[in-house]
Amino acid sequence: MREAKIERTTAETQIALRLNLDGMGQSRVNTGVGFLDHMLTLFARHGRFDLEVTCHGDTQVDDHHTVEDVGIVMGEALCEALGEKRGIRRYGSMLLPMDEALVLCALDLSGRGLLRMQAQIPVEKIGTFDTQLVEEFFWALARRAGVTLHIRQMDGTNAHHIVEAMFKAFGRALSEAVERDARLGDEIPSTKGVLT
Repeated sequence: MREAKIERTTAETQIALRLNLDGMGQSRVNTGVGFLDHMLTLFARHGRFDLEVTCHGDTQVDDHHTVEDVGIVMGEALCEALGEKRGIRRYGSMLLPMDEALVLCALDLSGRGLLRMQAQIPVEKIGTFDTQLVEEFFWALARRAGVTLHIRQMDGTNAHHIVEAMFKAFGRALSEAVERDARLGDEIPSTKGVLT
């Protein structure tokens, strides 16, 4: 079972997170940020990951610390659950339509954390959620997990659809990348012999 449980406490957030890469898409998410809960639930369902997250954050200030710190802890959990990354496909990609929105997500579990995100989210808020935090979440996760992550909005005018397509595409692409490749056996998929 490729699974990790992480707990992290700072002056701004208290987070407990469990991630199972070989799950069924089940989730229990309560971060105190409703829109983030919705996105993480979609990520888990479409990636077929089991995910449990609770966060108590300083949302009376704003949602920034909660969103970023959940990204950090998810990145740590992904890194721990993958271990040496033996026998995985390593790369994953998805071009995902969500009504009028179209988002490309491509990633490499390279050990080198990087985000390249090109998107034009047409509003600053989705409900009470600050849309700038979408990029903060993916940056935090990519850095901590060591994922080279590209997200590109190809089309779309509805902010909710655009962001939803990003999280679904990320789930699908990550699911492909962490999948075991029988041809590799126990090999690490790198000519260097390590993915760190």
